Amino acid sequence: MLSRISYALRETAAGFRRNATLTAAAIITSAVSLLLVGTTFLIQRAFDNLLTRWKGDVELIVYVRSDATAEQVQLIEGALKSQPSIIDVDRLRYLNQAESYAEAERLFAGDPGTLRLLTPENIPSQFKVVPIAEDSALVRELGEQFRQLAGVKEVAYAQDVFDVVSRVSQFIRVATTTMSIILLVVAVGLIWNTIRTAMFARRREIEVMKLVGATNWFIRIPFMLEGLVQGLVGGILSCLGLWGLNTAWTNAVTDFNDTELAALVVTDGYASWIMVLLLGIGALAGAIGSGIAASRFLDV
Repeated sequence: MLSRISYALRETAAGFRRNATLTAAAIITSAVSLLLVGTTFLIQRAFDNLLTRWKGDVELIVYVRSDATAEQVQLIEGALKSQPSIIDVDRLRYLNQAESYAEAERLFAGDPGTLRLLTPENIPSQFKVVPIAEDSALVRELGEQFRQLAGVKEVAYAQDVFDVVSRVSQFIRVATTTMSIILLVVAVGLIWNTIRTAMFARRREIEVMKLVGATNWFIRIPFMLEGLVQGLVGGILSCLGLWGLNTAWTNAVTDFNDTELAALVVTDGYASWIMVLLLGIGALAGAIGSGIAASRFLDV
């Protein structure tokens, strides 16, 4: 068993040396395509962070002062519920200060300066409002009325950010996903071609091995392992690139000190999960490309 493993590893290393140019091209293409895949996931998560407070069809948020009395909070809630023709009363949600702080931890993950200024005691609580009326002007008019109520700190409208963010997010997601799929297919093709070339170059040796009784799988394994390693190395390089991009973006946003941009930072361990996924995709792509080549061109 150990001798077979040693043989497979030795032949895999030899394959890298014999096809250095093709191998490098396959690895680089894999790395670029996987980097685009990872970037797509991070961008989507960043936009999700930005829209966290607007999830669930929320189009209006009434922020309540941290020093508002319980009577003032009840007055605001009563005023909201008194508009059943405009507001979906059943979906009206109130986030107390602790819940609002938990949301802020994600929203301002990239702005530790702002987050340090917030505490569960001084952060505003909030009413999240889902309108029934489709007239955005009517919703904005209603929000302006609530702005005058005692205890209300601010009123925010989804219309100000939602449409632009959603469109940009969708465009980036479609564009990067399309490019990454195309490049991933190209990477699989390059790995396939690398293994095919390696098998053709060693066709005499393969013939001799089959004549002395070597099984097809004994011959295939080093070639399949070579492709798998190519995909895995591409995955590792893409992880390094993704880590560098995410770190640079996080530092840039922190230095810029903008609370809206801060929501676009992904710092909750999601990037680590994406890196594990990229390694898996890279290894799978390499295994597929080499597996097809090793099966199809074994009788060279």
